[in-house]
Amino acid sequence: MKVDIYSLDGKKIKSVELPKQFDEPIRDDLIKRAVLAIRSAKRTRYGAKKEAGKRASATISKRRRDYKTSYGKGIARGPRKIMTKRGTQFYWVGAFAPNTVGGRRAHPPKPEKVWEQRINKKERKKAIRSAMNATTNLEIVKKRGHNIDYLPLIIESKFENIKKTNEVKKTLIALGLKKELERTQKKSVRAGRGKSRGRKYKMKKGPLIVISKECPLRMAARNVLGVELCLARYLNTELLAPGAVPGRLTIYTEDSIRVIDEKKLFLDNPYVENMK
Repeated sequence: MKVDIYSLDGKKIKSVELPKQFDEPIRDDLIKRAVLAIRSAKRTRYGAKKEAGKRASATISKRRRDYKTSYGKGIARGPRKIMTKRGTQFYWVGAFAPNTVGGRRAHPPKPEKVWEQRINKKERKKAIRSAMNATTNLEIVKKRGHNIDYLPLIIESKFENIKKTNEVKKTLIALGLKKELERTQKKSVRAGRGKSRGRKYKMKKGPLIVISKECPLRMAARNVLGVELCLARYLNTELLAPGAVPGRLTIYTEDSIRVIDEKKLFLDNPYVENMK
């Protein structure tokens, strides 16, 4: 499919053939599996300390002639710890057992639990190609809430050499993304407990810019709220379809399209030199 390439002023300068990676049918089910696999790998394992709730010296005898016996007391047989004593009389408090104050949990979270979900290599690549195709579909991208009038968005490679944040904003506005930038500039305070856990603000997902190599644009564009950058070879389904919903507004540079095509990224052929 022939697509237009835009200059930094938003004017069409030439056209290019999209690589075959963009011809993959859109598969919502595969995209969701791939995103969940990425997210599950990011989860941190957690669990209770093995001795938690078991450190109290809690025991109780059921025998008739023992000194610390509960025989004949008419009390339950749960393990107890002694708080005070007077001769053979004891003041016990339940401990150790799951139903007691300070006792262990019956089924605590265990750090050896495996959270990671696996996905086949071919399915993962197919999901990425599917998500890439969704970024060229205007109807799907608008359904996600993005403000854009035409797709796909491919910009000349000079864009990667921009060093100023202001210039990045001017270029995005020239491409017709003024309303999109206004939408992503708003951030709200989270309602729940996450405010005190390092995620106080909620921000909307804006454009994803795909670049071919490390360049000044990475530093210049990171201060634009909602905008993310990614090297072409590091593209994944979560970046292209946040929340497992395909159709993120994505801007490709001309060189990134060339890299995807020449290095045959995300294709199933395992013998391509790039994929070794």
